[in-house]
Amino acid sequence: MQVKYAEFIISNTDIKKCPAPNLPEYAFIGRSNVGKSSLINMLTERKSLAKVSGRPGKTQLINHFLINKNWYLVDLPGYGYAGVSKTKRLEFSQFIKKYLLKRENLMCLCVLLDSRLKPQAIDIEFMQWLGENNIPFIICFTKQDKLSKTESAKNLAHYKKEMLKSWEELPTIFLSSSVNKNGKDELLEFVEKTNALFQ
Repeated sequence: MQVKYAEFIISNTDIKKCPAPNLPEYAFIGRSNVGKSSLINMLTERKSLAKVSGRPGKTQLINHFLINKNWYLVDLPGYGYAGVSKTKRLEFSQFIKKYLLKRENLMCLCVLLDSRLKPQAIDIEFMQWLGENNIPFIICFTKQDKLSKTESAKNLAHYKKEMLKSWEELPTIFLSSSVNKNGKDELLEFVEKTNALFQ
């Protein structure tokens, strides 16, 4: 799949104001500073479709982008950032949870994890919650360019081992780098195949 059209549609914190659920939708989420905006910009080949920030916790809304006029890409706020107030964190999680549980055209959630880090409790807990609520998701390891192939394989094995303690099987895993565009074709191909299942 080639992205020939990408347009920002709306930002909000109210699921009722999201676009009509008549197209397949893919949402991206991860801990603050995981490289989410960079990945979205790489996938869409737009330099600033999603705002890249050096400051964690910048995305605080549900941002909808219409891609190729036939599917939505959604940029969700990061989780687990200590720099926002506790009430704000709770607000985030409430509207994110509502979106994830109620958005009927959400085909898949892409959970972004930083390749360089060991398994983080907050990520494991979040994915556990997704599993318990039957929310389909894939894992995308970002910043692969920062690691050697050996380090990457080691970290991946560590993650799989950790997750298999509570999962019978693992979700689909992608490896990506917004610097050298690794994972771009694979992720877009996944979207294209999954779009065909939308009814």
